[in-house]
Amino acid sequence: MESENPLGQFLRARRTLLRPEDIGLKVSDRRRVPGLRREEVAALADVSFDYYVRLEQGRARHPSAQVVEALARALELGPDAAEQLRQLVRPHAAPTRTHSSYRSEYEAVSPTLLRMPADWHRTPAVGLGHGLLVLAHNALGRALFAGHAHSGDLLRMVFFDRGARDFYPDRERVAENAVAALRPAAGSGRPDPVLVRTIGELSVRSPEFRRLWARHDVRRKTCERKRFRHPLVGELTLDYESMTVNSAPGQQLVVYQAAPDSASAQALTLLGALAAGAGPAGSVAPAAGPVVVPSQV
Repeated sequence: MESENPLGQFLRARRTLLRPEDIGLKVSDRRRVPGLRREEVAALADVSFDYYVRLEQGRARHPSAQVVEALARALELGPDAAEQLRQLVRPHAAPTRTHSSYRSEYEAVSPTLLRMPADWHRTPAVGLGHGLLVLAHNALGRALFAGHAHSGDLLRMVFFDRGARDFYPDRERVAENAVAALRPAAGSGRPDPVLVRTIGELSVRSPEFRRLWARHDVRRKTCERKRFRHPLVGELTLDYESMTVNSAPGQQLVVYQAAPDSASAQALTLLGALAAGAGPAGSVAPAAGPVVVPSQV
């Protein structure tokens, strides 16, 4: 569960992760505080120590834009983390949800996610919603993630599926990136009961998720090379590109590709052939059943 002082929580987490030697500070053998001290961050940001303490304690909640940018530089935040800091200071107003964008407590699939990948016979594609829920997929996208207890929920798959460590050779990095990709949605200032329950369930059931969530890493899903160990076709090394869906904020289309004429491309061709019997080639469908997150954990 998130605290009532998300700005202070974020600042504490980020200064704890920044090592003094990374910014040229000498480290004493007597130093017992992990990361930076509050007075060090205050000095780096050129704000008073008292004011910085009030920010962390929640007694000051609306620093100026200049202070926010100075804190981002002092904490050496990347672009995504810096944007998260700005949103924590000036959160967006919660929009009024209508039936056109949400149905009850699960996301409606954007028509774009259903139409766009229809003819991509050699390219796995999945449509993701808040919390990395799989809202739609083409046949090859379905086949890539098939066979897991949580194939329709990539976040739960990473932390709850026993086979995830075999499926993802770099599973620890995948877990870190998944949690970091969840942060922008959770810190957007837009209340989302499904996302709140997802975070609550993961926090209760997974010590690893709790540890990673406490770091406040922020890294939007964009593009990366990812390795898979598929039970049917073996090792795959795929590059993915994540594209946002402007007609459905928060949803994204993730497309995976193999290098031309590579072993991974041959494996994808084989996977497509094996998946051909599951439906018409190139078909795109919503994930099986409505995506509903249980209210109890």
